Amino acid sequence: MRFRELKKQKKLHTNKENHQNIVYATYPDRIKAFIVDMFMIYTPILYVIAYGVMGSKEEFQSSQAAPLVAVVLYGVIYSLVIAKFGQTPGKKAYTIEVVDDKTHEHIPLLRAFCRFVMFLITTTTLLGLLLPFYRKDKKALHDIVCGTIQIQKED
Repeated sequence: MRFRELKKQKKLHTNKENHQNIVYATYPDRIKAFIVDMFMIYTPILYVIAYGVMGSKEEFQSSQAAPLVAVVLYGVIYSLVIAKFGQTPGKKAYTIEVVDDKTHEHIPLLRAFCRFVMFLITTTTLLGLLLPFYRKDKKALHDIVCGTIQIQKED
């Protein structure tokens, strides 16, 4: 066997060891997981703030601080769950895990919160949400900035 062929085989072998057959999460599954998270995490937060704290829907709607508090509380809960388990309930339902793109380990809390803030910015521009359609690794803008990937977790 020639040296070039041996070198190619070695390179392919080390790449397979490093990535361990990673399957990137599909975009439709990521959207469905997001919708599940909205119903399981964000909706109860809104309900408690609107009816438990504010007293009525009208009070909630007239307040400027209440929606902001709801989003921040959702961001903190989302970040805690991502940092601890690598999955939210929606991501768990679709076997998606958020991990560091180089080490494939769970990300720290501050990085998870930064990822959430970047997600909010990404959704307002819509440009960042279109990137997964053009990238092989299916990364959105918030994943690129924070150095994360969403992978299919083995059962």
